[in-house]
Amino acid sequence: MVSIKGVTAAYGETVILRDVDIDVPDGAVVALMGRNGVGKTTLLKTVMGLIRPLSGTITYGGKDIVHWKPETRALEGIGYVPQGREIFPYLTVEENLLVGLEARGRKAVVPDGIFELFPNLKDILNRRGGDLSGGQQQQLAIARILITEPKLLLLDEPTEGIQPSIVFEIENTIRFIKDQGKLSILLVEQYMEFALRLADFCYVMEKGSIVFHGNVKELSREEIKSHMAI
Repeated sequence: MVSIKGVTAAYGETVILRDVDIDVPDGAVVALMGRNGVGKTTLLKTVMGLIRPLSGTITYGGKDIVHWKPETRALEGIGYVPQGREIFPYLTVEENLLVGLEARGRKAVVPDGIFELFPNLKDILNRRGGDLSGGQQQQLAIARILITEPKLLLLDEPTEGIQPSIVFEIENTIRFIKDQGKLSILLVEQYMEFALRLADFCYVMEKGSIVFHGNVKELSREEIKSHMAI
């Protein structure tokens, strides 16, 4: 689905990513873990086209997308749920969902299927996004992307600051999507057990470089923890 090879990226003069290689196969969930500030979010922004790499290639569906604009990537099926959610606080839940559809030129009707994944949203359609709890905002942010039927989903810290009951619901939603096998997911997550329960493959990043990776079923939890420890 997406192959990241030798990607180096920077903010101004500060290099953040150093020769990063990551593969996300079709239908797989790939977890990217590491301490705060090691470059995980920067990598997602680079895949989304918000940051232009200094070197390296990003191949999506067999096509080199390094020079594609973010909106082109979105139209081609790359969905991004950023850290902090970035919903529209003054729009209602329903309006937030419809914005996602209209941006893709889709029919402006929220499909019932989205409420099967997030039943809580159906009861708060008329509430403003800014009035929702953190967990509700996270569900809305994920739903707003899923409603557009992406092929690749970039999820940045979906459990951050979320109450346990909503974390459980988000985990079940991701597992349901994974079981369908139609969507590839690159998941950035600090909560190790959450990530490893869902992921097929795991990568650990330190100081902008991948230092450890492999099939989740074959990896040592203790070795992963050693890279995550402060």
